Amino acid sequence: MAQENYQKLKVWQMAMDIVTQTYLLCKRLPKEELYSLQDQMKRSAVSIPSNIAEGQGRNSIKEFIRFLFIARGSKAELETQLLICVRLNFLSESDIAPTLLQLEEVSKMLSKLVSNLKTKL
Repeated sequence: MAQENYQKLKVWQMAMDIVTQTYLLCKRLPKEELYSLQDQMKRSAVSIPSNIAEGQGRNSIKEFIRFLFIARGSKAELETQLLICVRLNFLSESDIAPTLLQLEEVSKMLSKLVSNLKTKL
């Protein structure tokens, strides 16, 4: 598999933006959530671009695809955690809306990347 720089991938760049947004949202959560929900949200957010990068750094298309699916799982985790914040009245729907939109876009981009990679198998 020809190595490509993961930092040039638009999906990785957008996932990095989601990390920044998530950290900013976490600053607004109650202090008692520092080691629970806040920690989980940060881990989920960081996991998305991290798995894209790790998968791209692997030596096979199959491995890359596997890590892209892990990134999609982390995307779903973060989405769920943001919705929990709204249910608990820690954040409003308008607070999380931009991040949810970006998460949806990342999900579409990951799916398209997986489809493109599968044609190379």
